Amino acid sequence: TLVIDSKTGEIIKQQYSLQQKFPASLTKLMTLYLTFEAIENKKFDHDQKLFISANAANQPASKIGLKSGDYITVMEAIMALIIKSANDAAVVLAENIAGNERSFSYLMNHKALQLRMYDTRFRNSSGLHDINQYTTARDMAKLVLGIKNHYPQYFPLFSKINFRYKNRRYYTHNHMVSEYNMVNGIKTGYTKASGYNLITSARNDDIEVIAILLGEKSAIKRDNKMKKLISEIFFNQRLKRITSLAIN
Repeated sequence: TLVIDSKTGEIIKQQYSLQQKFPASLTKLMTLYLTFEAIENKKFDHDQKLFISANAANQPASKIGLKSGDYITVMEAIMALIIKSANDAAVVLAENIAGNERSFSYLMNHKALQLRMYDTRFRNSSGLHDINQYTTARDMAKLVLGIKNHYPQYFPLFSKINFRYKNRRYYTHNHMVSEYNMVNGIKTGYTKASGYNLITSARNDDIEVIAILLGEKSAIKRDNKMKKLISEIFFNQRLKRITSLAIN
């Protein structure tokens, strides 16, 4: 568990925040970071069509059913990662940025070091389980802050609840975004090995936090724990402010 002030990076609450865990689909946040960087560096534009390889199309679920030899735009692939956590779209981005997923994982790890994510190792673009792919709540916070600070124009995408690809509309399974009005992002993750992971960005008045839960036992327990955690943090932060004002 880790909660930080997203404006200052100050740690508000933590418990086992340096314990290594499997990231599952939280891995896709680094894939997205590198995609935003590729756009900024003029490698891509939003409407550019990306080729879908057989390798990408054959990724296991969660996926949006991409077809080998077809194309998907950069923005469609971005939304597929955010909304559907699509493994096939993650591999499309990785292959189009670096040529293949192995080369992309080198870029992921290089960027992790630049962001001072010293307890993280990436092995693929999607978060499918790999015993050598791991992270910590503290490192994931650094990654989210990196996205917010370096690519703020894209952060509102993490609050979207649906998107359309071809003739189908896909809806988020991040219930924190769709059901909790203080939440403005960001990502869920699950594999059998990782348990249920969740990173949530939430704002109440001028208090804005990023909260991270890794390895929870079920999606319902994870979401309920996150709601309780955020509510407690906002209550305590407001109380602290009121007390400070009263003393001054």
